[in-house]
Amino acid sequence: MDPVVLTDETVLLSAPTAPDLDDITLACQDPQIAAWVTVPSPYTRADAEDFLQHVVRPGWEQGTDLTWVVRLAPTTGRASRLLGMVGLHGVADGSAEIGFWTAPWARGRGVVRRAQDLVLDHAFDPHGLDLVRVTWSAFVGNWPSRRVAWSAGFRVEGTVRLHGVQRGVRRDSWLATLLRDDPREPAEPWPAPTAERMAT
Repeated sequence: MDPVVLTDETVLLSAPTAPDLDDITLACQDPQIAAWVTVPSPYTRADAEDFLQHVVRPGWEQGTDLTWVVRLAPTTGRASRLLGMVGLHGVADGSAEIGFWTAPWARGRGVVRRAQDLVLDHAFDPHGLDLVRVTWSAFVGNWPSRRVAWSAGFRVEGTVRLHGVQRGVRRDSWLATLLRDDPREPAEPWPAPTAERMAT
């Protein structure tokens, strides 16, 4: 499969390439990304190069793991720097899992929410990937990621104990699903604040 470019005229999604390596390296050194994403920590440029060569390229070639860099859509013909990343992983049998992170210099701007919507449109489009469902998971406590998924209509099915593995350690995870015909808006009220959320 050739990489697919997606845009809504505000953000543009394209496959990561070598010029993105410095920004990937810098973003993945951020403590918040290290806390919630299954990236190496500490994160080096060699890790970014390995990601590009052994995850991004074969994922697109095989059509099983599709990774996009999130940027502002160009208005001058010049691409903006990386603002985040979004991907569909384990694409098979009408299903895939979405994942995303936002670079620390781009938080609070809603760019990853827009990127998520574009990826979901492509995932469910009969002329795109024609999936019937997309799943989302995050380690328990990752409220920013949960809010992005919630905004698109993902329904949290529950908490699975020791479901995810991060750098060799098993952690509890939230799991959620979105079906092709589900409304693309919050399916339930946002959870009331808790002591745990107030501390994060």
